Amino acid sequence: MQNNEHLFLRAAAGESTERPPVWLMRQAGRILPQYRALRSNFPDFKAFVKTPEAAAEATVQPVDELGVDAAIIFSDILVVPEAMGLNYEMIESKGPKFPTVIRSQHDVDALITGEDAASKLQYVYDALRLTSKLLNGRVPLIGFAGAPWTLLAYMVEGGGSKTFSEARRFLYTNPVAAHALLQKITDTTIVYLNAQVQAGAQLVQVFDSWAGELTPEQYRTFAVPYLQQICNGVTGVPKTVFAKGAWFALEDLAELPCQVVGLDWNITPAFARARLGENMVMQGNFDPCALYDSPKSIETGVHEMIRQFGPGKHIVNLGHGVYPDTPLDGVRAFVDAVKNYRY
Repeated sequence: MQNNEHLFLRAAAGESTERPPVWLMRQAGRILPQYRALRSNFPDFKAFVKTPEAAAEATVQPVDELGVDAAIIFSDILVVPEAMGLNYEMIESKGPKFPTVIRSQHDVDALITGEDAASKLQYVYDALRLTSKLLNGRVPLIGFAGAPWTLLAYMVEGGGSKTFSEARRFLYTNPVAAHALLQKITDTTIVYLNAQVQAGAQLVQVFDSWAGELTPEQYRTFAVPYLQQICNGVTGVPKTVFAKGAWFALEDLAELPCQVVGLDWNITPAFARARLGENMVMQGNFDPCALYDSPKSIETGVHEMIRQFGPGKHIVNLGHGVYPDTPLDGVRAFVDAVKNYRY
């Protein structure tokens, strides 16, 4: 099968398809027993991510186990800040932590960027190449990166947060340094994603996980221009932007030179379509918690969601990543419900 015949890529290009394609954010992870077995061979998450053979194996596991229509490279959005010179730790069951944080223009100036930073991510490119060989054309391979605002939020806050008050404060009190940091992240991300494409990624997704923490005006000032640069700067493949919680920015996202906009579960298809226009492909947006329900209820809910999106210009996914303790039977029911659907 040639790449241009893949259901997922045809849908991402806005072409008509017999059914919507399906994949899940975080589909490679603890929901799969074979992932847990593989992960047990490594002392920590970062060692796993930085081992191309393991990352490639983890990427392919959900394709083999679930029959999803696309694979997404097993990695983490925080590899970019680390490559720029800001090391992070991944604390088991707690999430990421940055021992050193950004607080000033001086801190921003100390970071490397662009080619210099992206060159430190060879292990990701190696994993992509290995994964492409393992997939052997069965399904397309997705590359990804974190959006500049989301990466700034971690780099200033020092980790996850309920409010991201330090990161938001930084935008108010030091906007010049904030824009300088966002530009450095953007420059690195463009090189990084283009290198992913060269290594085998057939679509790239930009995750703006903390988009919903900003006001509409802040998002227009501190997020959209950098997303615009990334979408313009990455060439040769379709691009997806997933801005979680940014229902207020759909009109801004509609203006981006991307092909797909991801939706979280708090947005109805009709609401999004009215703001994104007729040509944008939408991705999403099943509630991840619904996968704890019975297989029959999941099937009913998935089919109703697809009907609401309507035929075409839709890639089925969750409204966020699959939760680690989600029952595998629930994930199977979700994927099977889509694969059994016909427009």
